[in-house]
Amino acid sequence: MKQFTKTLIATSLVTLTMASAQAADPLTVYGKLNVTAQSNDEKGEETTTIQSNASRLGVMGAYEISSDLEAFYTLEYEVDTGAETSDNFTARNQFVGLRGNFGAFSVGRNDTLLKVSQGGVDQFNDLSGDLKNLFKGENRLAQTATYLTPTMSGITLGVTYAAEGDAAQEDENGFSVAAMYGDSKLKSTPIYAALAYDSKVKGYDILRASVQGKIVGVVLGGMYQQQEKTVNGDMKNGYLFSAAYDINAVTLKAQYQDMEDLGESWSAGADYSLSKPTKLLMFYTDRSYDMASRDNDKYFGVGLEHKF
Repeated sequence: MKQFTKTLIATSLVTLTMASAQAADPLTVYGKLNVTAQSNDEKGEETTTIQSNASRLGVMGAYEISSDLEAFYTLEYEVDTGAETSDNFTARNQFVGLRGNFGAFSVGRNDTLLKVSQGGVDQFNDLSGDLKNLFKGENRLAQTATYLTPTMSGITLGVTYAAEGDAAQEDENGFSVAAMYGDSKLKSTPIYAALAYDSKVKGYDILRASVQGKIVGVVLGGMYQQQEKTVNGDMKNGYLFSAAYDINAVTLKAQYQDMEDLGESWSAGADYSLSKPTKLLMFYTDRSYDMASRDNDKYFGVGLEHKF
């Protein structure tokens, strides 16, 4: 029955796309496939994998209700091409909302504002060097309400409410707030900066500051994070530095991350652009732990990503 359900999801997305051509509410089908061949050395045990890295399939759209009010929605699933079974769909962002001169309000399953606030600072997002391996706060919660203000002088403010009914919330209401300045893709502004705070979100209070900018062609990024368990937790401090540099069709990348009493990680890699939606990628990640009994984890991967 589960397999039938997942197959029905994929079929429905295709059907909706065809129907939208004649509907008053057009939608866009989008996604990406990111698959790597990897050598993984975890806890001293080596394995070779062909794995999917947050590959996804989704639809999004908007409908003009009036000249100053629009409904919008997203329905997205992760597709794990390397799963042991073909029952490989899991939910990602799935929400509906309204936007206008007042800003934008949405309800459903969504990333918290603290997670969104990182922008493009994490150069190894979705790969083995993803910052989530040492930093808390990369949360996508099932029961959220999010509000974003209109952008004023390049600044956008926002808040995510996480309902206590969400299983991850441990019967507590939580809030994630952020102030963000500039374009996170660095296309319309030379710098992006954000300050975000989680209160009782998935059992943690977190303060995160992120910044990224381009200097003499080099994209530099930094992040500071302070995290503490909501109940009887010790406060820990961490930081991350990242860099990327384009040489024609090649992007060279590097990143270093440290979290107090947990460990540190460094990654290096390169992307080779075959076309706007398609790239080859290669990376190496080494993650050490403060626990004396724990060996370093090492990852080396090469792969292909295509967006559509």
